[in-house]
Formats: sequence, structure tokens, C-alpha cells
Amino acid sequence: MLTSLFTDHYELTMLQAALASGAAHRPSVFEAFARRLPEGRRYGVVAGTGRLLEGLRDFHFDDESLRFLSDTKVVDKATISYLENFRFSGTITGYAEGELYFPNSPVLTVQSTFAEACVIETYLLSILNHDSAIASAASRMIASASGRPCIEMGSRRTHEESAVAAARAAVIAGFSSTSNLEAGSRYGLKTLGTSAHSFTLLHDTEADAFAAQVASLGRGTTLLVDTYDVERGVRTAVEVAGPELGAVRLDSGDLVQQATWVRELLDDLGNWNTKITVTSDLDEYAIAALASAPVDAYGVGTALVTGSGHPTASMVYKLVARHDAQGNWVPVAKAATNKASVGGRKRGFRQLNERGRAVTEVVTLNDVDPQVDARALTVPLVVDGEIDARYVGAEGVRLAAQRHHDSIQELPGEARKLQRGEPVIPTEFMEN
Repeated sequence: MLTSLFTDHYELTMLQAALASGAAHRPSVFEAFARRLPEGRRYGVVAGTGRLLEGLRDFHFDDESLRFLSDTKVVDKATISYLENFRFSGTITGYAEGELYFPNSPVLTVQSTFAEACVIETYLLSILNHDSAIASAASRMIASASGRPCIEMGSRRTHEESAVAAARAAVIAGFSSTSNLEAGSRYGLKTLGTSAHSFTLLHDTEADAFAAQVASLGRGTTLLVDTYDVERGVRTAVEVAGPELGAVRLDSGDLVQQATWVRELLDDLGNWNTKITVTSDLDEYAIAALASAPVDAYGVGTALVTGSGHPTASMVYKLVARHDAQGNWVPVAKAATNKASVGGRKRGFRQLNERGRAVTEVVTLNDVDPQVDARALTVPLVVDGEIDARYVGAEGVRLAAQRHHDSIQELPGEARKLQRGEPVIPTEFMEN
């Protein structure tokens, strides 16, 4: 599917004006970054990079899209002529997907002509802002789960393509699986699911429903036990499936209290190995509240796919350097109140202490060396239009999940707590 029209009208009118002025082909550097983290958050997680690279392959204009732009008079004939042969041929560097970011981290840097960088702006930001918001929320949920698996199951609470992106971002941040089959097919994610309340209601009795599910899916399945009465449901589940019952799912009520006595009941009935999965509008705070309860897995939906209160990472995309009339690089920056940017090409590094814990996010300007022992964060993603295939598809997700796991290990312990606060490490600029 073409991705070129997933953009804003003004990107193409800027292109038209720049082509007319002669500045469209001026070499330029754009940077995607967040001025601040969502209120109270201690760190952010970069996600969506692989999806962006996949979409960049299909970012061009066919006859139908060009006809639309022409018929609706979005741009003039000269701009249509330019777009006929559009392919991104520049270079993109950035934080590896799954990496953590902080205020003013140079998450993604695009070096190309102004024309090429301008046209991809909206598409780039829409992916990074959505996926990074989901991954950042998911990372907090994984921290609250303290090693218990989390299952992504929010597809019915968002747009169908957003659901796939959310599942992908959640797995990068540590979720073990997803309910979304398209995400499983497209990115090699593990998928899970058994039945809903409607399946129980379809049958004449709860026992009939459980027997049908066990006959089809095996005794190791998960039975949903709260359609009618939870205690009766648990007893019926054990009667039908016996001690080999894989799990029961609780989806309503006081989950802490309920999980406690359900565990006791299962043990009394001899089902010591039957696990308890809980769902029902969980977020990181609800998961943390369940820490002392005998819960084995969490199913998370609405809160995850909406960023748990912060549905965007609020990243922006700014021109930070360009060629002048003599062909020299000059830094440029926006100076507006509360929206100022820092000019110049940047690279990101993370300074670690002797115990391997992060202490500072170091951002260098104009290729300056960091002057401290630090881990380099900026990697090449696209070189002269050629996409690094390691970062796309199922392999890209695997690499991103590993990167996130390793990066989280570097953070001070307080980063995993849910108390509101400032970014867990400061950001410092270094320049000549």
C-alpha cells in the first residue's frame, strides 16, 4: 500500500513554494525529538522505527494519487512533475528502536534535500508519536508486573491498523504476546486467545460451554469463569477439565480479593498448577496493586492502546541545519517562546557509571566527541536511500525488544517506580 498520502496538505504546498524559490533541493538536516516527557514520566521508549522504514519503501506517488493532487488543485503542475519520480534518497540516523529517550534526545535525524525531508515529515511523526507512546506505557506496565507475563489485547479499542502497531510496540516493550492475528502474521508475534462471555452465554449451561471449549482446545485451555457466579464457575471448570486445567480468567470485580480466594479454592480442589489470568481495564497502577495477589498473567487492553493517559509522545520535527548560498552547513533553530529548538546536527550518547547505570543523556552538536565514556545511541538506519533490512519485519521487532531489555537494565531503580517525577537522568548538550 502506498504511504505517500498519509501526510498533511501543507507539506506539499511548502514543497511547491520551495521548488518555485529554488530552495527545495538545498541540503538540509531535520531532527525528531521530544521537548519534554509526558507529565510525571521518568523515561520514554522509542518505537515505530521499523514500521517507518517499511513504509518508506512504499512512499511514492502513483498515477491515482497524482491525479487526486492535480484534480483537487493541492499543488501545481511543476510539483506534480517532481512527485512523479519521488523516492527518498537521503540518509536517516537515530536511536535504535526499543532504546530509551529523554527530553531533547535526537531520536531521529534526516539528512537529505529540503524537499525530501519535508514530504515525509507527517508520516514520520505520526508513526513515532503513536508507537513510542504505546511502548512507553507498555514498559511501565511490564515494570509493574515484576516478571509476570502481560498479554496485549486492545485491538477492539482502537483503529484496526493502530491495533497492529500497538501490539508490535507492546511486544518491543516486553509484552509476551498479543491477541491480534494480523500483528502475529506481519511481525511473527506470539498470539493467544480462548473465548469470551458470549461463548458461555451461547450454550445452555456453563458446564456445556466449558466442555465444548475443552473438547476443542484441550484441558490446558483458559476458562472464563465470571459469566455468572465466580465460585460456581471455578468449581465447574475443575469438574470439566480436572487438574490439567491450564488457567481460569477473571474479568470483573475486586480482582485482588477475588484472585486470593480463587487461588485457595483451586488449591483445595487439587488444581495446584492451574493459573489465574486477570483482565478488566488494567493499567500500570492496577497491575501494581495486584502485585501481592496470586495472579499469574495480565491481559491489558484499553489503557495500553491509548498510551495509558498519554496517547502521543509529543515529538516534533525541526530543521536544525542547512546549506547556505555558498554550500556551507549552517545551524538553524526555532526561537519561539516555550518552543525553542537547538540548531546543529546532533548525536546521542548515554553516560554510565562504574556500575553500568545511566547517569546522563549526552547530546553532542556538530559531530563533537562526547568527551566522556559513554554508549553511542545513534545508529544508521537509511544510507543514501538504502534501508537497513535488520530493522524491519520480525527480525526488527526481535532486535528492538532486546534493545529495550538491555537499555532498561541500565536505568537507576527509581525509574521503574510509578511515582511521578522528573526524567530519571538529565540531558546535557556538548559542543565546541
